[in-house]
Amino acid sequence: MAEAQSPSRVVAAVVQMTSTADVERNLSTAERLVAEAAARGAGFVALPENFAFLRSTGDPPPEAQTLEGPWVRRMAAAARTHGVTLLLGSLPERSAEPGKIHNTSVLLGPDGAILAVYRKIHLFDIDLPGLEHLKESREVAAGQDLVVAQAPFGALGMTICYDVRFPEQYRALTRRGARVLAVPSAFTERTGKDHWEVLLRARAIENLAYVVAPAQVGVHGRGRSSHGHALIVDPWGAVLAQVPDGEGIALAELDFERQDRLRRELPALSHARLPIE
Repeated sequence: MAEAQSPSRVVAAVVQMTSTADVERNLSTAERLVAEAAARGAGFVALPENFAFLRSTGDPPPEAQTLEGPWVRRMAAAARTHGVTLLLGSLPERSAEPGKIHNTSVLLGPDGAILAVYRKIHLFDIDLPGLEHLKESREVAAGQDLVVAQAPFGALGMTICYDVRFPEQYRALTRRGARVLAVPSAFTERTGKDHWEVLLRARAIENLAYVVAPAQVGVHGRGRSSHGHALIVDPWGAVLAQVPDGEGIALAELDFERQDRLRRELPALSHARLPIE
């Protein structure tokens, strides 16, 4: 069991995975890495986008899940077993729109209960050479709502992957009280090598917030690979922890007293003059 965390601090862990179409293998890997993180003292563990299923280009989509479905129940049991707050980076959730799913992130409490649900707002439709088939809106219905979850350690702003390119979303989350910003991702290798760390550090600096970014890495199947480099960034923009390659975890302590001090010393959040729509 993970040690109890002080309200002013929490040890966070980002998980890096190479998920494929093998759901059982993916869920078993997630359970193993959550257990490892808890054994090393993590009170908050974050899994990447598409942690339970990541298909090859052109493969049929997975069976859409419900929030009461087997994937969520199985990971809720892991949260209870290890006494951790657990972020399920994203899974395909049934939507009301025919033929489409939501790309949905679920936050579980240490008792396994659902604390918050976020449905990805910004969908990854791109025209980069070699990546034309990554058009998320063909099969995914966009979410509409900003979500700041009340986790045991404090307010968590929930986002997913491509959202990171839209700084107004993060400022809006911060204005709603977020102290930690979650960015579970399956960032492409093509864009990740140039943009991944820069964007995450920028979102941390702009909002004087901790950024927790679990990630997919490596080849997931035909025509699909991810950059990796799961990160934890502090409110000053420093990378506190990183998974350099392969599947694994990285841990860092989030010190909220230090964050409060930095926000007092550099009160940029209170100096903002332009409204956020």
